[in-house]
Amino acid sequence: MTASDQRGFFTRSTVLVLFAALAAGIGLWSAQRHFAPAPAIEPKLQTARLFPQARELPAFSLNAASGHVDRNSLSGHWTIVFLGFTHCADVCPTTLADLAKAQKIWRRLPAATRPRLLFVSVDPDRDTPEQLATYAHFFDPDTLTATAPEPALGAFAKSLNLVYAKVPMANGDYDMDHSSTLMLLDPQVRQAGFIRPPLVPRQIAADLIELGKVRP
Repeated sequence: MTASDQRGFFTRSTVLVLFAALAAGIGLWSAQRHFAPAPAIEPKLQTARLFPQARELPAFSLNAASGHVDRNSLSGHWTIVFLGFTHCADVCPTTLADLAKAQKIWRRLPAATRPRLLFVSVDPDRDTPEQLATYAHFFDPDTLTATAPEPALGAFAKSLNLVYAKVPMANGDYDMDHSSTLMLLDPQVRQAGFIRPPLVPRQIAADLIELGKVRP
């Protein structure tokens, strides 16, 4: 083989290698396009904010008038969690009234997948499960209610990054300070996001309906 033939041989070999690499690359691209999972559809939300990744919650069990609220009873639904108490003078009734407007909008959805509101009292010394249910159902009969003694109540609030505290008053009574942020639990009962005031009922309702479509 002459030097000229040898150069030609290496040239032809190089071309063959390049064609093989190109074919392999096209094949990989085609496989990725046809067999790779489709990217997750991001919901278009107006007021709710989602975390980049939903956060697992520790096991919990809260006392309700009808029994208990736990992971099993919330599973399968998007749930808004709101901390409050029945002796609240302004924030709690105003928030429950706003959320009742959102609940009225999504009541047309099937009960099996309809979003839920869970109102959790941070004042178990004064709010029995029965009193709590009566209070919340004045705003909307579908509202779930629950409370718990310490330390279970504190552990539940902490798992959602929510806080509350008893504030003594001059007359010997006390008030309760608590987070006003609404937390979102997804149908797998994971902490998925939050909603901050000011609350716009129509936007909240639209967001929860959209989440039910995109992330059931």
